[in-house]
Order: sequence, then structure tokens, then C-alpha cells
Amino acid sequence: MTPSIPANRLKRTALAVILTSFIGAAAAQSTTGSVYGSVPSAAGTTVVVQSDTGLRRSATVDANGRYTLGSLPVGRYTVTLQRDGQVVETRTDVQLIVGAGTEVSFSRGGSAGGDATTLGTVNVTATNVPKIDVSNTVSRSVITSEQLDVLPLGRSAEAIALLAPGVVGGSGAFSNGSRSVLSFGGSSVSENAYYINGFNATNPLNSLGGVSLPYGSIDQQETFTGGYGASYGRSTGGVINQLGKRGTNEWHFGFQTTWQPDSLAESPRDILYPDRGLQEGYEFEDPTLPGTLYRSRRGDKATRTTYSGYVSGPLIEDRLFVHLAAEQDKSDGVSTASIESAQQSRSHYTIDAPKFYGKIDWNINDSNTLEYTRLQNTDRYDAYYRDFDYETRSEGERTGTFANTTKVKDTYDVFKFTSYLTDDLTLSALWGRSKQDNLDSNPLSSGNPLISGANNQDPSITGGTPIRNDQPAANDKAYNAGSTSRGLRVDLQYRIGDHEITGGIDNMTFQGSNEGEAMTGPGYAWIYSRIAPGSSPSPGFDITPPGGEGYFVQKYIYSTTTSMSLKQKAYYLEDRWQVTPNWLLTLGVRNDTFTNYNSAAVAYVETGDQWAPRLGAAWDVFGDSSLKVFANLGRYYLALPNSVAIRGASASTYTREYFTYTGIDANGNPTGLGELGPGPVSANNEYGQTPDPRSVAPSDLKSQYQDELILGFEKTLGTAWNSGAKVTYRRLQTAIDDTCDSDRIYDKLDAMGVDSSNLEVPGCVIFNPGKTNTFLVKKTDGSGYVPVSMSGADWGLGSNKAKRDYVAVDLFVEHPMSNNWYGRLDYTWSRSFGNTEGQVKSDIGQDDVSKTQDWDSSYLMEYAGGYLANDRRHQLKGYGAYQFTPEWTASATLRVMSGAPKSCLGYYGADQSDPIAYGSAYHYCNGSPSRPGDAGRQPWTTRVDLGVMYRPTFAQQRLGFGLDVFNVFNQRRALQSDATYQAGPDTVSNLYGIGTYFTAPRTVRLSASYDF
Repeated sequence: MTPSIPANRLKRTALAVILTSFIGAAAAQSTTGSVYGSVPSAAGTTVVVQSDTGLRRSATVDANGRYTLGSLPVGRYTVTLQRDGQVVETRTDVQLIVGAGTEVSFSRGGSAGGDATTLGTVNVTATNVPKIDVSNTVSRSVITSEQLDVLPLGRSAEAIALLAPGVVGGSGAFSNGSRSVLSFGGSSVSENAYYINGFNATNPLNSLGGVSLPYGSIDQQETFTGGYGASYGRSTGGVINQLGKRGTNEWHFGFQTTWQPDSLAESPRDILYPDRGLQEGYEFEDPTLPGTLYRSRRGDKATRTTYSGYVSGPLIEDRLFVHLAAEQDKSDGVSTASIESAQQSRSHYTIDAPKFYGKIDWNINDSNTLEYTRLQNTDRYDAYYRDFDYETRSEGERTGTFANTTKVKDTYDVFKFTSYLTDDLTLSALWGRSKQDNLDSNPLSSGNPLISGANNQDPSITGGTPIRNDQPAANDKAYNAGSTSRGLRVDLQYRIGDHEITGGIDNMTFQGSNEGEAMTGPGYAWIYSRIAPGSSPSPGFDITPPGGEGYFVQKYIYSTTTSMSLKQKAYYLEDRWQVTPNWLLTLGVRNDTFTNYNSAAVAYVETGDQWAPRLGAAWDVFGDSSLKVFANLGRYYLALPNSVAIRGASASTYTREYFTYTGIDANGNPTGLGELGPGPVSANNEYGQTPDPRSVAPSDLKSQYQDELILGFEKTLGTAWNSGAKVTYRRLQTAIDDTCDSDRIYDKLDAMGVDSSNLEVPGCVIFNPGKTNTFLVKKTDGSGYVPVSMSGADWGLGSNKAKRDYVAVDLFVEHPMSNNWYGRLDYTWSRSFGNTEGQVKSDIGQDDVSKTQDWDSSYLMEYAGGYLANDRRHQLKGYGAYQFTPEWTASATLRVMSGAPKSCLGYYGADQSDPIAYGSAYHYCNGSPSRPGDAGRQPWTTRVDLGVMYRPTFAQQRLGFGLDVFNVFNQRRALQSDATYQAGPDTVSNLYGIGTYFTAPRTVRLSASYDF
């Protein structure tokens, strides 16, 4: 589906305990861990674990001298070996890592791995976590709260996840409020899942990002990059799973503040119009602009301040615990609009992001626990404007205009009950609900239309001074837009002999109300443009050339407000089979069903059974956790998010009307209009009509799914180093997008001998690109439907189908905590190639999930195969910390990446035609084919962040002071550039190739904290 006009065109403690990189079949939304190990003598032997909350469990050692205790809440434990009721050995301060097995083995009456070492306020026990976890086969990384206190990281889930190999920042065109989004393993940014304490916290509308905990309340964050087991799904990208802190038997209080002042920050680079030579016969939209200033960014900086505090402890010792935390995160900054923006102004903005987190844990007894989580997360943006003079590059008086105030507020309530029915049988049930208010309003809303492209107004009318008005935005949301969700998950785990069998259900329901957008002002905007004299502004609609110097104006209308709902259901069965002491097999299968409903609560997409097998294997080669060889093979299904109903299954309007003009009034409205065409036109036939829910998608639509294969090993190097390598291969087997070439359906009806004159042939339909789908075309008299089977050839695609292949080689070396330091270095070589990025389209910033302009017509898919938007051939990541003294710790992170591929999208073919009226959207540049990546690559980027922390001994190291410097070398390079080559036939856009998103400049953060 053609994208709406882009917004940028309209507004133009101490050292870490441990960081583990595991392989395993652990659950992506797990909130628990396990303890396992071996005992030399099994007769009459029992292992007892007791948490710092008093929870106590025991297991009898089997005949092979092995034991396992699973489904334990994450925390710190004391593990005791007892023989005939007498304590033989004890391990204290054993920290469980979420979703992983922690090996605690015992020798005969002595130490099995060394004594605990104390570094400042952090206890590091050598036997807490094995160097290599042989109990799992998932690809993931885990970072703990102790590391978050030390490493120089942004205070977000995404900043933590970027430490993991294969994870890259997504296009800056996509965001989740003020938060960024990520790409995992070549997938698009909407294919990820977020979880908090086991509950789905992914954006309920469009799956772009998710909600995260207050930074200081994160106990552990695991980042999955592939290979998780059958108990979880609905992701073909990655998973971010956060566990919040919980109360223990000791009371703790604390606070922290951070300050990131604009006075210690560098400004972003100014942006100039690209200046390049043009091929003969082409001219710039405005030949005077190349090389001149497009956007001033001198002084565009912000001050960010956070205040946070917590209280945690027992309400009833060993039984009832509470953890309460609050965080206030505020940024005050300025941002200068480009010279082409609707208003020549400087925005003075404020971003408020308060968060609250509360958790209650009740150990009803040693066999039953109950947890309750409450989370509130608000993201509010507002701003006022001051005039900005580009001649003098100076700020003027405050205007009466305010920016649209956006406010997204998420509230979560999550309950989890766990019952250890027997030593071998565990039941867990999780139920949660969330509510999101998604508001967008302007307190001083203007009645004027938005004026876009004012610099392209006819200078013979304006005298060279563009005429604008006080309207800052083209669209806003309904006053009561929002979403709700509900989820139920039940798991039953049974251990019998060498098998750990788990089965359960995993259901989610999402409801969206009045989502989408409507036009501001009178319900339309004016877009001023210029084209080479004698050319048509839209050859596809046979728009008449405007004559003269080529100046014309478009009346633009875009309205999509609607409601919708989505149901996701799944059940699964999985067996973790310890075939021998050295071999673990994970055999699982999952079945997912997805149903999407339109605003009338009528299903327009309803999948059948979708079976996803999962297979994992781990070989502890020498039986001592020093070398593990592993493999994973699995299939993963992805649901269509709720937002697909917007422009897909509900009424929408997206039209343009072309005019010449003889004058412009004081508010920027054109006067003396002359029609250049037949009236409003829509490339997708979006004229406000409601699509028939039975016709908008085929009856046999298959969900997007991906197959994944992972092979690798991990190996200890001596006693101080770990290393490893793995190969990942992902293949997209089926995708979902929309196509808008209704003439192809007419052609098929004619070939079938069906009279189409009495049929309502839909304009755009959802389909599986390259597959055969059956559509129901409604009869105009309402008497029924005519089935039409459309193959890829029928759509004019031939053998062309959705393709996305990702292959990566990951290498790592790490120095686990010893001799007062820890470090890790990852190198990833990867290649992401195909013709389908996924559910969004980064090169033009289109976030119409599963309704991108790709596949709308076969013309758009010619030469579409190439390097995909999230392809980064080389990635080098490193992080670590060193404790010089008990008081001083230094830390660093490193990210070096090759650049993203560039695209050039122009008019079709050597003759610059526009066969489907999409304008400059085809894979042609200067009239020649141009595949993604043929236009070159963005530059390499290098980012080094450094930190230092001081915890004085005179305050028992409860007081801490920190200094972090981000992007130490102040490298400011383009991450993405404009891909739209032409403003019209023979006319090159002045914005083609201009940098749109850049690396952030150097900033400095100061922090202070106190814990008692």
C-alpha cells in the first residue's frame, strides 16, 4: 500500500557479577531458573535449596548421582547437600540466571569449585554459574542489575539489547514513543516480542517496540537472538525479556539521580542539500539548492535528568515481600526545523517519562507461591515554538503555536501462581491485563491546513519568500484512542526419569479503539511542488502538465481512524530428554492460531492450525562443561498485529488532487485553482469506503513464518577465558503484505469466463506474495461471492515470491570475572538478502505493518532483490569493566559497524513512466535498474562509551558517584539517507541522498546514588 506522506517531509555499584551468553531451550518469557549438578555418592543424599526470601525446596539425588531443581524464582540461594539428614556441604550466594541452569556440584566432603570472593558490595562465587551452560540450547545473552550499575549504557531495554550479537538499531523512522526499535538477525523491527515478568509487553497496536521497567528495577534482562523452545513463539526476530526486582528478607532503600547536561554535549552536524552531477536530460526540482543549508542543527541539544528511588523488604519474614520503585525521566531540548518545514521555527520540547513498578511476592508455603506485578509507564511529549531565521540562523520570538502533545500511558497488572504439586510436578498459571492510552492533541489546534513544500511555491507569486501558517502537523489521533490486552498462560511441568515434559496454553487478546489518524485543520493539507516543464506530475493518472515553469499544488487527504481486535491462541508440548549424562535433546511442537477482526468485530483473517516443530541438542563433549557442541532447528510463526485493520480492513481515505494556482493567500492557501486532473485520485482506491471483510483477505491466507538453523560450540580456554562460534541461517518461508493491482483480478475473472460487471472487485487485498491464494469477490446484489484463485503468475509476478535469507557467523571470546576484571568481544559477519525486509519498509520510513508499497504491483517488484535495509555485513561489539581498587571501577562498551545499504527509487523504466500512479517508487535510477544496495552503502560507524564509578569506603560503599561519556570520539555519521530519487519525470528531488538519521553526538552523564 502506498505510504502516507512521511512525517519528516511534513515537519521536516560495583563490578558486574556475570554476563552470560547461553545456548538453550529455555523459555523466552521465563521468570525462573534451575539448579542442577552431580554428587559423588547418591545413597541417602538430598539437595536442599533456600532462597533469600525463605522459599525452600529439596530433591533426592538419583542413582547416577545427579539432581535437578527447576522452576525456581530468580534470586540468590543457599544450596545444601544433606546425607541422612546431616549437612555435608553448603554453597552460599548462588545466583540463578533467568531461563538457565546453574550448576552446583558437590565433592565428597569438600569444596567443589573454590571459595566466594568479595569485590566491594558484590559477591562473586566461582561456582555460581558454570563457564559453559550445558543444560540449554537457546541463543541469548543475559545481563544483571549489577552490570547495569557499572556499564555505560543508555537507560532503556533497547540499549541493553544492543550488546547482543546480531542486534542492530532499526531505522530512525520507526519508534515506540520516544524509544527506539531494533532489528534482530536481519528481521524487520516489528517482528520482536517484549516481556515483563512473563507477560507480553509488546506494543499492542503495531508491535513496534514495547514497554520496559524502570532502569533501576531491572533485575535481569535476557535478549534472545534465536532458537527458543516450543513453549513460546510469535516472533521471527528476537525477544527482550525483563525480570523486575523483588523483595527479600532484608529491608533495602535507595535513590539515584543522573544528569546529562546540554552544556557538556556536542551539537549534531548541520545538513546540506546533496550536490551531485546529474545525467543529461535531468534537472533538480530547484537548481539553486544543491550544496546549500537544508537544516541547521547547531545548538540542537537536550538536558536529561532522572530521579529514581525504591524500597524493598519483608512484610512478613519468609512469607510476604514487597518491592516498590518509581522513576522520573525528563528531557528538555531544542530542535530546529528544516528549511522546507511547514514552519520556520525552533521547537523547545519536553519529554516526560515517569514510571512506577511494584511487586508483591507471597510464599504461601514451600509448595505454593503467588506474585503480583504492577507497572505504569508514561511517555509524554510536548513543545512550543520560536521563530527561526535561516538568513541569520538566529532564534526569534515565541509563536502562538504548540506542537502536537502526544501521551502514551501503559498500565499492567500481572498475577502468577506457582504450585510445586510434587517434587516432580509443577503447575504455573499467569494472567495479566494491560491498558494503553494513545493520545495525540494540540492544545491550540489551528483551523488552517498544513502547508508542505512551501519552498516550492511559485516565486513569481511569493517574491521568493515562502508563505506558511500556524499549522504544525498534518495528522492527529482521536481523543480517546487506545488499546487493551489480556493474557492467560498455563504450564504443567513433569519430570520422569531422564525426561522433563512440559505442556501448556498461551493465549492473548488485543483490542484497539479509535486508532489511526485524521487530518488536522479543515481536513486536508496543501503540498506545493515543481516539475520539469512539459512533464506530468503523475503520469499514472494522466495528470495534465502544469505548464509555465512547472509549479503546481496537491490537495492531500489522509484519514484512517478505526477500531479492531486480535486473538492469539496456542498450545504446546515439549520434552527435554537427558539421553545420556552428556547428551541433551529438546523435542517440541507448538500450534498457533491467529484471528484478526475489523471494527464491526467480523473476522477478516482467521488462520487454521499452524504447527511449529522445534528441535535442539547439546553435547557436553568431555562431561565437565568445558566444551559444548549444540544445534537448534525450528519454525516460528508471526501474527498480524492489530494495526493491519487500519487501511487494510476498515474504511480509509487517501487522495490527492492536482491544481495550478495563480495566487497564495496569507495563510498559504492557493487561490485561482485550475484543475489538472479528474478530481481526487487514489492509487489504492481509498475513498472512504469500508472493505468487505470476506474480500479483503483470502480464505487460505498463511501467516508469516520463518525457519531457523543454528550450529555452534562453546569452549573454555584455560581457566580464565571462554570462546565460541555459531552459524545462524534464517529463511523467510511465507510473508504477508497487500497488493493493490485490482486489474489483475479482472483479468483472471475474464479468463474464467465470469462477467465482472456485477461484482465488487476490491482495490487492495492482503495476500501471501508469490503463493496461490483464493479470494471471495462479492456480487453487487448481495447474493453471494465468486471465488477467484490468484497465483503469483496471475499477479504478474511470475516465479517471484517473498524472499529473505539471513546467514551469520558469530565469534566471541570472553574473560569471566577474575582478577578484578571482566570483558567480552563479539564479531558478527552477516548477510541479509532478498526482496522483502519484513512487515515495514525502512528505506521510505513506511510503518504500515504488512501493508507496505512492496508487492502492490509487479512493477514495484522488478529488480527488488538485493541487500535488505537491516543488512550490516560486519559488527564488532565489546564491553567490560575493571575494578582498580575497592573504591574505583572503570567500564567501556564498543560498537563498530559497517553501513546499511542505500536504495534509489525512481520512475519506471528508461521512459520514466508511472504505470500504477505511484510516482518515484520503482527500482530504477536514471532510467536504469537499481537493486537495493546498488546505490552504495552508508559509512562505517564507531562508537566508544566510557564510564567510571567511585564508591568510597567511608560510606561502606553505599554511596556511589558515576561519570559516563557516550560517543567519546564524537563521530557523527549518516545511518540512513533519502531513497526517493525523483520529484517527477526528468526531475531529481533535491532531497535524494540527504542524510535523514545520524549517530548521536557526544554526551556526558553524571550520576549519584545511595543504597542502605
